[in-house]
Amino acid sequence: MKSPVKEPMNEKDSVLESIATPTVAGQFHYAVIVSEFNSFITDQLLRGALRALESHQVGVFNIKVVHVPGAYEIPFAAKLLSKSSKFDAIICLGCLIRGDTLHYELIANEVSRGIGQSALETGVPHSFGVIICDTQEQAINRAGLKAGNKGSEAALAAILMASLSDKHKTDRRSSRNS
Repeated sequence: MKSPVKEPMNEKDSVLESIATPTVAGQFHYAVIVSEFNSFITDQLLRGALRALESHQVGVFNIKVVHVPGAYEIPFAAKLLSKSSKFDAIICLGCLIRGDTLHYELIANEVSRGIGQSALETGVPHSFGVIICDTQEQAINRAGLKAGNKGSEAALAAILMASLSDKHKTDRRSSRNS
């Protein structure tokens, strides 16, 4: 017997359809964590993220911007904010530029691992807008000059993942009530 509800072709279609209307993105609450280190880059990432959220009808009262000293502190802040249950998605923004020592690689690995671990442990989607580059020129290009704005891309990923998470919660509630 055929279901009376028309199902999307796949999960991707469903998520993309749900954010096609800006009001969907606007119902969620977002935390934006931005590193102060390399602020000439991270300020641009933050502007891109805020523009993307605004263009999807996310109001200022649904966005909390939190500044941390450096990229290394992003995972701690992400987990802290996720555990508060106030946010539907966490947007992580930072910039690491290779130097002459091993420090860059250690920080890059820990930041990447920590953000992923926080998302998995808390169940709150985290988007990764941390630029990890060899040169300052690469960072500038990824912050809006040539390669788009990775802050904007991270905000769009957060919207998609908040929508996916919400849809999954709604589907689970619906199946329990059936």
